[in-house]
Amino acid sequence: MTKKLIALIAACSILTFNAVAADSSPVGLWKNIDDETGKPKALIRITENGGEYIGKIEKLFREPGEEQNPMCTKCSGELKDKQILGMTMLTNLRQDGDEYTGGEILDAKNGQVYKSKVKVIEGGKKLSVRGYIGIPLIGRSQVWVREE
Repeated sequence: MTKKLIALIAACSILTFNAVAADSSPVGLWKNIDDETGKPKALIRITENGGEYIGKIEKLFREPGEEQNPMCTKCSGELKDKQILGMTMLTNLRQDGDEYTGGEILDAKNGQVYKSKVKVIEGGKKLSVRGYIGIPLIGRSQVWVREE
């Protein structure tokens, strides 16, 4: 009986650890919120491959009178005039302790690419996303909400 109880406790501990570890990762689907209107702008799916985290725009929340499939007209280089939907807008993030740093984030509204870092907060329910120029002190942050 004691061996079964110990095995059960060990199994529960492993499952709990895995759930906590998953919540501390930015991998998943996130809703970003417009800073000015407070309305959802997009769903971004963050994935990990070989220690690099990237985010792609999976869905746009557009008003009925707005272009439903907009292009990134203000972007430069290979992203110029490409569809925003499906675009990789968060790149090169790598885990650094409890943060993910060294990345870049595209603001499709103005076509600018900024340095970026993210941190999972509130037990994995939210993601603090910071875009900045030069040093993290000079920039702005958004909080994204986990969708799944």
